[in-house]
Amino acid sequence: MTLIFQEKEMGEDEFLKLLAERLPFLGPQQYKRVLESAAVAAYHAQMEFPIIQLFICDDAKQFKILTRELALCWVHDGRHYKKLSPFFFAHLQHVDNFLERYWKFYDKLLEYKKDPIVELKAKLNEEFDDLFSTITGYDALDERIAKTRAKKLSLLMVLEHPEIPLYNNPAELGARKRIRKRGVSFGTRSEDGTKAWDTFMTLATTAKKLQVSFYKYIYDCVSGANEMSHLADLIAERTDKLQLGWSWN
Repeated sequence: MTLIFQEKEMGEDEFLKLLAERLPFLGPQQYKRVLESAAVAAYHAQMEFPIIQLFICDDAKQFKILTRELALCWVHDGRHYKKLSPFFFAHLQHVDNFLERYWKFYDKLLEYKKDPIVELKAKLNEEFDDLFSTITGYDALDERIAKTRAKKLSLLMVLEHPEIPLYNNPAELGARKRIRKRGVSFGTRSEDGTKAWDTFMTLATTAKKLQVSFYKYIYDCVSGANEMSHLADLIAERTDKLQLGWSWN
């Protein structure tokens, strides 16, 4: 089969039609993966708005192709150690002792964020290797430690970009409200309803994080008063204040 690559913008309907013509033998899962890959490629190819360079998340596979760089959440990683169920007291002690060292190292990363000097960066790299090369004799714990060590690049992304947080709990909490509403209301009945939920719950969460009254913001928009600043402008101001992105510059 010969594929002809074209530098051409293509709408969703046109793309789906072309996909059905060229690859009619795809199964449901393969079809889904092709659509996901095409969506990511289209996102990186568009020039209407800036491409996000880094994503902070848990270790779910679907996040690994969205951005050029990936930072993993230390809180998510730490939860795996809490899930261990040691039966013997000695193993329980091993877990407690290691977690104490784990969170002490985490505190050192927080200190590095305040004063990111090159010498400290090299030292923390070495301390990471030392900490996550620990062998305790408790197999389940040792396997967990090895899995964390394998994620070194993403867990230590803060050494390259000190302005980023070490966890993504605020984003998790924002998404959780949407999940709770879906559970209480048994979901939406139409595509428009889904869009309305997503739009207004996103606005409400964003307004709260920016310390803006959601009621006053909606009233300002609906009434046509337009006296309040746009949320996009407030986000840009907060970004400048937090100096987000300085390490890329």
